Amino acid sequence: MRAWIAAFLVAALFQQPDAETRVLDHLKANVKSGQPLDVSQLNQTFKKPDEQKAVQRFLNSFFRIPVVIIEFQKRTGRIPTLRELSEQFDFKIPGEMDVVLRAMEADPRIPRFLTRNPATGEITRVDEARIKADPKFGPAIERSVASLEKQVAPNFAMVSIAKLPVNTAQLRGQPYLIYFWFSNCPPCVQTTPTLVRLFQKYSPKGFQIVAANGDNLLGLPYTDLVRADHIRKQGIRFPVGHVTPVMQQTFGVTFFPSMFFVNRQGVIVKHLVGPQSEDILDTAIRDSLK
Repeated sequence: MRAWIAAFLVAALFQQPDAETRVLDHLKANVKSGQPLDVSQLNQTFKKPDEQKAVQRFLNSFFRIPVVIIEFQKRTGRIPTLRELSEQFDFKIPGEMDVVLRAMEADPRIPRFLTRNPATGEITRVDEARIKADPKFGPAIERSVASLEKQVAPNFAMVSIAKLPVNTAQLRGQPYLIYFWFSNCPPCVQTTPTLVRLFQKYSPKGFQIVAANGDNLLGLPYTDLVRADHIRKQGIRFPVGHVTPVMQQTFGVTFFPSMFFVNRQGVIVKHLVGPQSEDILDTAIRDSLK
């Protein structure tokens, strides 16, 4: 028994960090102010499939972070904390968002639009005009902050977790909610049980919910088994499909959860972003039923 315990402790001591931690440690050691990340060098250093996925996830985040920051500020009237930003990117390693922000800020191809507290790393000021003026970010920011309320909901088509089609045609003439979420997103975890209760309350009146999951779109390492387990535990009885890039773009979704309440005429009557109280969600559903 003692030999087994000793072997276990030795194995644990020398266990290699996971791919995301290895890439993060590399960024922490190699980020230099004013120098863009050398993507070819990263790809040469990290060749394993899980490492390649981690590299791509970090690179993709550089171009999503500015849009999320601006949308968060637009919707809430304040700057997001590092914790709130981390939740939007499923960053769980301590200090991960700070390192990614430093890498993003060091890249001269990305406008310096943030001022941060040197002691805490928290964002203290956002130069919205500067990032909006950049041709790489301006159009995406405009899509994300634009209001779709009182407009006809864009058509969409997804494939569900059960490999079945989920699309606009199936909902024609019904009031419904399109709920954009991703697995283990803290604001989504807070929101989903409320929507399950409200679906039970209003589905007899013809109200439908379609849950659009962004795991694959965001490059998150969750499988259909994980999603199916979440659906079972939450008691979800409405369709759950995979967000497509076209769907994400047409709805302009960058922040999770995002919710679009549509009436029987196919018009969006309410667009809500982030966790909401049950009263606010209940009112939005009743507005869609009118």
